[in-house]
Amino acid sequence: MPPKRSTTLTEAELRIMKILWKRGESLVSDLVAAMPQDARLAYTSVLTTVRILEQKGYVQHRQEGRAFLYSPCIAEHDASRSEVSHLLHRFFGNSREKLLLTLLGEEDITQDELQRLKGAIAEAEAAGETKTHKGAADRHARSH
Repeated sequence: MPPKRSTTLTEAELRIMKILWKRGESLVSDLVAAMPQDARLAYTSVLTTVRILEQKGYVQHRQEGRAFLYSPCIAEHDASRSEVSHLLHRFFGNSREKLLLTLLGEEDITQDELQRLKGAIAEAEAAGETKTHKGAADRHARSH
């Protein structure tokens, strides 16, 4: 039985996806030209990578004449959430707390970052309380 194909992005795949998210629909030659000079890949390497991305469900293509135009079919936000979920499952046993504690243990975390995290936690708490109160009100309304 062959190994399960990964749906996470390699570095090369992510570079190409970032270009597609920024540019939108592109030819392979456009992707090659848009790559940073210090990380440029050969046309055939980009073509192979784009085909892999298509197999993984990140990219789709349409044909215009003899050319194939590639476009992302997953939003950058959705892809990043998927990658974080994968990381959370793989390294932290699905524990957001362990992940956050690991991040907070980094020595180079700034006061601004800590403030933003505190704000995000407060917002999440408020949203959770709203859901809890709404759920209780809905249950109460259904029982009467």
